[in-house]
Order: sequence, then C-alpha cells, then structure tokens
Amino acid sequence: MSRIGNKTITIPAGCEVTVSDSNEVTVKGPKGTLSRQFSPLIEIKVEGAEVNCKRANEAKTTKQLHGTTRALLHNMIVGTTEGFKKTLEIVGIGYKAEMQGKVLNLSLGYSHDINFDVEDGLTIETPNPTTIIVSGIDKQRVGEAAAQIRGFRKPEPYKGKGIRYKGEKVAHKEGKTAAA
Repeated sequence: MSRIGNKTITIPAGCEVTVSDSNEVTVKGPKGTLSRQFSPLIEIKVEGAEVNCKRANEAKTTKQLHGTTRALLHNMIVGTTEGFKKTLEIVGIGYKAEMQGKVLNLSLGYSHDINFDVEDGLTIETPNPTTIIVSGIDKQRVGEAAAQIRGFRKPEPYKGKGIRYKGEKVAHKEGKTAAA
C-alpha cells in the first residue's frame, strides 16, 4: 500500500491539469506549462480541484510506479504555481561567480575560469559573488543544474573550500600531524 500514491493532490487556483488518453499529463500554471508522459499502469483522474492516482494491479513494479507518479505530478503542480529554487554558497578565498548575460562565469581557483551556459527554462542569479541561486519550474532540471555547478568544485574535507548547497554540512577531517 503506497502511502504517497494514495494521497490526493489539491489543484491550486490558477492551475489547470489535463490528462490525455495516452496518459500524458499537461499542467498549466501562472509560471509556465509542463507536460509528461506517464505509464498506462497508473490511472490518473482529475475530479474538480483534486487529482488521484490509482494503480491497475498489485504487481511490484506497478506499486513502485504508483508513488513515483503521484510525486512527479505533485512536483509539476508546485513548479508551475510556485517554482523551485536551489541556493549554492561558494567558500574559499578568491572563489567567485558572476552572471554575464546567459552565462555563469565561475572563478574557482583553477588556471582558467569556468563558463556554465544557462539553459532555457532556468534562471540563475548571483546576488553577491559567493551566492548562486538556481530557479525554475521543473524540479529535476533545477536540481540537475545545481548539481552540475556544485560538481565544478565540490567542498573538500580539510578546509571546507568549494561550492556547497545552502545549509549543507561538510564533515571536516584532521590534517596531518608532525611525526613525534
């Protein structure tokens, strides 16, 4: 019994959900439109201001799809109404980031600067040189872009230098000690 899959999704005002015969769901909201093809094993019903997901059978793979489908639908609705945002912090002397048009320029202690092209549907802001805010309506794309940026210089465990998510705790290791 999927606890997540059985929850109903409430559709907020200003959001419209349509389901086609081939189980393709389109969500239109104030921030944009998202559409996704779902498995035919999960029946998606829109009843008034609520969306419900029902599974066709009790097979293990169908049970696995049930909760995943409901979570993806919920993320589509939240994304088109509120949007998603990931904040990254840069720690390290001389490390900085700045937007230059549609390109994020990162100086991370390498011999060269790193240029990250911002894809359509995403917005990247740098309110100060050590903060990067990635936002958009698709949760997967926002998280993926934030992970790619973080991957250019992951936080290292000795001094904690690098790019980290806001609020991320970096485990510090003790450095070498002199031989006695």
